[in-house]
Amino acid sequence: MTASLFDIPVVPGIRVNGETATYPIGRIFCVGRNYAAHAAEMGVEVDREKPFYFTKSPAAAVSSGAHVPYPPGTENYHYEMELALAIGRPVFRADTDQARSAIYGYCCALDMTRRDLQLSERAKQRPWSLGKDVENSAVFAPMTKADDMTPITNQRIHLSVNGEIRQDGTLAELIWKLDEIIVHLSGFYHLRPGDLILTGTPAGVGPVVAGDAITGGIDGLDPISLTLTRPE
Repeated sequence: MTASLFDIPVVPGIRVNGETATYPIGRIFCVGRNYAAHAAEMGVEVDREKPFYFTKSPAAAVSSGAHVPYPPGTENYHYEMELALAIGRPVFRADTDQARSAIYGYCCALDMTRRDLQLSERAKQRPWSLGKDVENSAVFAPMTKADDMTPITNQRIHLSVNGEIRQDGTLAELIWKLDEIIVHLSGFYHLRPGDLILTGTPAGVGPVVAGDAITGGIDGLDPISLTLTRPE
C-alpha cells in the first residue's frame, strides 16, 4: 500500500449497546423537511413527491456528552433532534423488504445548524454546506440494534435546552417512513455499512448560545446530550 503524505483522523465510531466494537461512520445523509410542522415553521412547504437530502462529513461527528465550542461564522446556531438509522448491509435499488432488512440499528442524533448561513444560502439557491456541514454538528448517542428495538411507530421524540422542553413530537409524524427513505436513497447510491441516515426533525427548532446544555431522547433509545462552550 502506498504511504500517505499526511496523517488523517481515525474514522469516528458510535458505541453500540451489547458490542465491544463501534459502528464506523462512513457517510451521513440527512433528510430535509420530513415533519410538516417543522417545514411550516421554516416557511416552506413539504415536497410530498419525493424526499430530499443534504450531507454531513464524518469529520462533523461527535459523541453524545461532548462539550464543544460555539462554532465560528454564525449568530444563530440551532438544534435539531432526530432519529438516526444505521445501514448494516449493502443495498442498492432496494424494495421495501430489502430496505427494512438493511437497517442495523437506531440512535438519537442532533443535527446542529448554522441557521443564518443555511437561510442566506438557500435564498440565493446555493448549497447549504456552510450551514449544515459544521464541525461537531452531527452528534450521536449510543446505538441500539434494530433487533433489540421495538418497531418504529409513534415513539416520542423530544429535546430540552437547560431543562426546558423545546421539541416534543412523535415518530408517527415522519412524512417519509424509514423504509421509504432507504428505497428512495438506494436508487441513487450503493448504500453500505457505515452509512447513517438522519430522518428529520420535528417542530420547535431554535437557537442556542455558549453555556447552553442540550438534552434529548427518543423512547427506547439512549438519550443524547451536548454542551456548548465559549467560541474558540
